[in-house]
Amino acid sequence: MLVDISTDRLLSVLREHWGYESFRPLQVEAIRHVTDRRDSVVVLPTGGGKSLCYQVPAVCSGRLAVVVSPLISLMKDQVDSLRACGVAASCVNSSLTSDERREVADDARAGRLRLLYVAPERLVTDRMLDFLADVDVAFFAIDEAHCISQWGHDFRPEYRRLSVLKERFADVGVHAFTATATERVRRDIADQLGLEEPAILVGDFDRPNLTYRVQRRTERFKQIEAVVDRHPQESGIVYCISRREVDETATALREKGLKAVAYHAGLSDIERHRNQDAFLEDKAQVVVATVAFGMGIDKSNVRYVVHLGMPKSLEHYQQEAGRAGRDGLEAECILFYSGSDIALWKRMLNESEPEARAAAEASLDEIARYCAGATCRHRTLVEHFDQPFEKGECGDACDVCLGEVDLVPDALILAQKIASCVVRIGQRYGAEYAAMVLTGSNDAKIVQSGHHRVSTFGLLKHEPKKAVRDWIDQLLGQGYLRKSGDYGVLQVTPQGHLLLKGNASPKLLRPAPEKSKRRRPSAIDEGWAGVDRELFESLRTLRAEFAEERNVPPYVVFNDATLRDLARQKPSSRDAFLEIRGVGQTKADVFGPRFLVCIRQHLGNEHAKEEVSQAATPPVPVNGLSAGALASFPLFRTGISVEEVAARLDRSVSTVQRYLVDYLRAERVMDPTPWVDQATADRIHEAASAVGTDMLRPIRERLGEDVSYGAIRVVVECLRNEEEEKDDSLQKID
Repeated sequence: MLVDISTDRLLSVLREHWGYESFRPLQVEAIRHVTDRRDSVVVLPTGGGKSLCYQVPAVCSGRLAVVVSPLISLMKDQVDSLRACGVAASCVNSSLTSDERREVADDARAGRLRLLYVAPERLVTDRMLDFLADVDVAFFAIDEAHCISQWGHDFRPEYRRLSVLKERFADVGVHAFTATATERVRRDIADQLGLEEPAILVGDFDRPNLTYRVQRRTERFKQIEAVVDRHPQESGIVYCISRREVDETATALREKGLKAVAYHAGLSDIERHRNQDAFLEDKAQVVVATVAFGMGIDKSNVRYVVHLGMPKSLEHYQQEAGRAGRDGLEAECILFYSGSDIALWKRMLNESEPEARAAAEASLDEIARYCAGATCRHRTLVEHFDQPFEKGECGDACDVCLGEVDLVPDALILAQKIASCVVRIGQRYGAEYAAMVLTGSNDAKIVQSGHHRVSTFGLLKHEPKKAVRDWIDQLLGQGYLRKSGDYGVLQVTPQGHLLLKGNASPKLLRPAPEKSKRRRPSAIDEGWAGVDRELFESLRTLRAEFAEERNVPPYVVFNDATLRDLARQKPSSRDAFLEIRGVGQTKADVFGPRFLVCIRQHLGNEHAKEEVSQAATPPVPVNGLSAGALASFPLFRTGISVEEVAARLDRSVSTVQRYLVDYLRAERVMDPTPWVDQATADRIHEAASAVGTDMLRPIRERLGEDVSYGAIRVVVECLRNEEEEKDDSLQKID
């Protein structure tokens, strides 16, 4: 057993660091397998809280957990989030300097770290394995574990080498975590890692806060704009199949006045990282990306995900659409598809090995059936992952159940007319041409080919051509038609020939009349019920200030669900602040005072700052500081520079700058001049007197780019200490 931990202890750690009162389904079971040192494979849907399954036991054990993570951006995101919660975490990747890597190694050896994030290709090197052999490793957690399986939707060969972990660390538990894995993939993960009689835990794949919609792609820019217009000032992702579509769509959205950025492999590393950071930091409203974007990026406040084309599989779709609504609030997922999407993907598969191609084509057929289906979207997705959907249908969280599509009566007769037309024109033309024949077009090409004389010409002349095209796509998705060759020529399948004989039961859909549609009230209305919208926006602004000061995405400070609760409950004391879901002890210490001031100011309380200073715990407690920070305090007391402290402690300058802020806060230092020259300190003081010390950005804007945030932070911290000293003196007089 790793360590005997009571449920009360687990809940205490959860409350203290993450601000949650209870675990989600399966989290405790997954944690118990970690603490019992039993290998495991854990499948929890995106937003299901799988990270806590290894983060909580790492904190409780007091030892080092090594986490395998495939992307630098994911590592940084996780480490930032953990540090904001008061958990000692670091990562090792190519973005670190040699000094920073040495600092991480020293912290790991000294037992100062609870979680260390490493890329798979780095972890399996002899150097890293030898290093870990000398460190007290509690367990290994492998994130995005579906990458190890050739049957998974994102196979990465470097993951296969992770089997060395059980060879080199036979007595250390290995735990695989993923959001998407069928039963076949789960078995393959366990086999490839060499897990010993692993526990297999599979969570509920349903995401009830997501509303799924599927529509045929017609006027793509107008369709995307309609989605974006439903979500003003909210974050969204638009996925495209090709880079060209990404660039064109991002340009179209920018021309509409939206802050949209592109993300694909054709951009330089610098531009890709800049655009990704802009989206994560809420400086860009929309990111338009190829499907490579976002694996493991935990941006919690994505309110919509648009697919401007059919993904390669339902596994891909479940994970990509699942980036919406990770905070548990309402979100929309809409897929715009065309029959040409399948042909495009199949052309891309031409170079694949026969076995891999067959599996990929089977996956394409499955998602095509999803697009063309008339069954509840939630039910289809859940049942694909080998789970029963107990409710039968979602009721109000997809286009089918919301009545946004209608079943066409006499679908068999309609489908027979379409399939018959394909035969009559020789199975040599595409979907657009067939739709023109069926609707009775007098296009010159049709007349020239003599197809205005076939028996199926004009059979559907009373139907819009757009609707006929949609039905053709649905018959493609249901397997009655197929596309052949590079030009997408329509052909009737064996199943389609049975249809022509009346031995089939096709289902065809059409958009429902507007008056028959039902809006989904529950998730949206409940999510905003009782929320003071004006206060919410003020809190969002303050959150952005904290994020910029700390160089982290805003959701690392607090996610939108927590902000809504703050704007709903309006806590007036530190104790009440701690009652908000998502507020732990560290965040209450670091962010609480200024958030409480913001709330009180909104409520018009002139004594906000005085009352908050009484309610909050001023300095960060010493036992909440790292050993490195504590080691810096005696040096800072001598007044030496940040650079000199960094050299003496063998730490990076950026790390020691954080130590300095901890020192100023803990010891209530009021003189900034050992670290900021007098002239600059005076300028900052003057600006702060004019705009206040609650936020750093207004001070920076008043001073200009020549004064760094680091200098502003030092002076402002000293000013806050000075204000608190005055408040304490006044209280003693009273």
